[in-house]
Amino acid sequence: MEAMDDPYLWLEDIDGNTVLDWVRKHNDTTLAAYRGDRLDALEASIRAALDTDDRIPYVRRRGEHLYNFWRDATNPRGIWRRTTLDEYRRPEPEWEILIDVDALAEAEDENWVWAGASVLRPSFDRALVALSRGGADASVIREFDLAELRFIPHGFHLDEAKSDVSWIDRDTILVGTDTGPGSLTSSGYPRIARQWRRGTPLAEAEILFEGEPSDVAVSASHDPTAGYERTVIERAIDFYRSEHHVVTPSGLRKLDVPEDAQVSLHKDWLLIRTRSPWRTGGREHPEGTLLRTSVADYLDGDIQVETVFEPDPATTLLQWSWTDASLVVVTLRDVRTEISVVDPTTWEWRPITGIPELGSTQITATDSDSDEVFLASSGYTTPATLWHGSVASSAVDVAPIKQSPSLFDSSGISTTQHFAISDDGTRIPYFEVRSHDGPGPTLLYGYGGFENSLVPAYSPGVGLGWLEQGGTFVVANIRGGGEYGPRWHTQALRENRELAYQDFAAVARDLVERGVTTPQQLAAQGGSNGGLLMGVMLTRYPELFGAIVCQVPLLDMQRYHLLLAGASWVAEYGDPEDPADWAFLSKYSPYHNVDPDRTYPPVLITTSTRDDRVHPGHARKMTALLEETGHEVKYFENIEGGHSGAADNAQLAFKTALAYQFLHATLGSAR
Repeated sequence: MEAMDDPYLWLEDIDGNTVLDWVRKHNDTTLAAYRGDRLDALEASIRAALDTDDRIPYVRRRGEHLYNFWRDATNPRGIWRRTTLDEYRRPEPEWEILIDVDALAEAEDENWVWAGASVLRPSFDRALVALSRGGADASVIREFDLAELRFIPHGFHLDEAKSDVSWIDRDTILVGTDTGPGSLTSSGYPRIARQWRRGTPLAEAEILFEGEPSDVAVSASHDPTAGYERTVIERAIDFYRSEHHVVTPSGLRKLDVPEDAQVSLHKDWLLIRTRSPWRTGGREHPEGTLLRTSVADYLDGDIQVETVFEPDPATTLLQWSWTDASLVVVTLRDVRTEISVVDPTTWEWRPITGIPELGSTQITATDSDSDEVFLASSGYTTPATLWHGSVASSAVDVAPIKQSPSLFDSSGISTTQHFAISDDGTRIPYFEVRSHDGPGPTLLYGYGGFENSLVPAYSPGVGLGWLEQGGTFVVANIRGGGEYGPRWHTQALRENRELAYQDFAAVARDLVERGVTTPQQLAAQGGSNGGLLMGVMLTRYPELFGAIVCQVPLLDMQRYHLLLAGASWVAEYGDPEDPADWAFLSKYSPYHNVDPDRTYPPVLITTSTRDDRVHPGHARKMTALLEETGHEVKYFENIEGGHSGAADNAQLAFKTALAYQFLHATLGSAR
């Protein structure tokens, strides 16, 4: 199918009346099919779990206070609030409310969704607050006074755009935003980094750097740490290649590091994490290595690096974050986390002990002005525990500070890890969460892209909607993800994308061979890049599944780069306008491989009108084509919600419950 012959291009009109009439008609059909007592009860139980006051309020320190954004039944859009550490330790802390988004939305007659805040250091008395209309990535930026708790009438303000902002001082910010023609890249992100002084027109703000229109984005950030003040500009050439420039009194100084490396600067130290092998200093460092060097020496051309971490075939670096004087590191060994503290005076590693090995542990917050750290641990059936403490060089003292309650009945449910063998002989790990012995309804979840790792985590939606009903839940750690580092990701890039799909299919077959399920009782689910995975499973491997849930998906691989943020993903998938790239893209593009003569399992496709990352046209066009070719498809589009598909807990509860009700109705329930 050529793009010019596409009969459903009209469905790419995001919010035209004709298109929204089509959306509402399909929504009504889907609701008529699945709305009932069971869906209502499931939605209510998931909503109650999402809204419960017993959840952990995750926090981030900003000066003397711990800040938290919270949604519940009383505050569906949420409140931004703060408290002290002493108060936070109490079972029911007293919170100071800073912004009530529900009240603000009502007062201003706007569909505001919280999109975050950047707080000025070291005074912590001003914030740049981002508010999104309907949950889109684009947001409005407004300056907020944290002493008087009000928006500043004539403060810094940016109209709706995919903006990038960072404080320099009270009267100066770094900004990238839409200032008119030529200011954005082809991906829709800022192309120009400016330094904007209070009281001056944005159009006259000093330009620090200009990228190319073909770049993904240009961003600037400022570190105000006393004695180490510096501004760094990142030019993202594509999704994985960037240039990093340090602003100095004599001008911009480019960091001479590989374009595909990740870098971070903290005080005297520059950390470099390789994504491909890098030979320097007479030694080749493999992909996934974390290296250290002196910022000052490196800028002066003394390119001497030392190894902080080097991966092995089973172990990779998942996460790292600086405190004032320590580096906190999370590694994965066969998709199981280990967490350590690295002392930059000796570069010795010390494990943080006492945290349960079952499940996963990740860094939720560190404080660059102290050695405070917050860690969260959980598993598929183990509710989250929040750990807090100090990781100073002299001692590591971390202990539980908050515990989430059990939000579903996990009795008799066990988690095990298994390995399937893909077509090329590669071992593919997967987690299985199961309560029954014989074959039964099973849901296989996957993503496999952008070096994102799927690690065990507690999900009330999965528990209430699937596990409590006797279903088995499986997570496949396929290539394209980051579970074994950059190499695990790059193996499935571009022309090798098929490997990720072969991996997922191998796990599906292994589940049947092991007697966990049958093809008729096996469902698959994924969103975004995982939605593309679902589209391929539907069109390439339909015989393996009894049902598929495809959420906020990418499906038209001939036009994806022309829609919203799609151009930023060319490095991941390939360029459809290059005939050589289209040759491999066309082989799996779900929209171009719908076969009216094959039997497909029933599929539920969901998206959001306000998703300004993955265009809703993908989901709409695929639905229309499947209907035209006689396949069984149900469709639901949330009119708001952004790329997450939901703008609040009520919408999230419904979206989650709808997917499970579709699966129960299609596969049947174990209970």
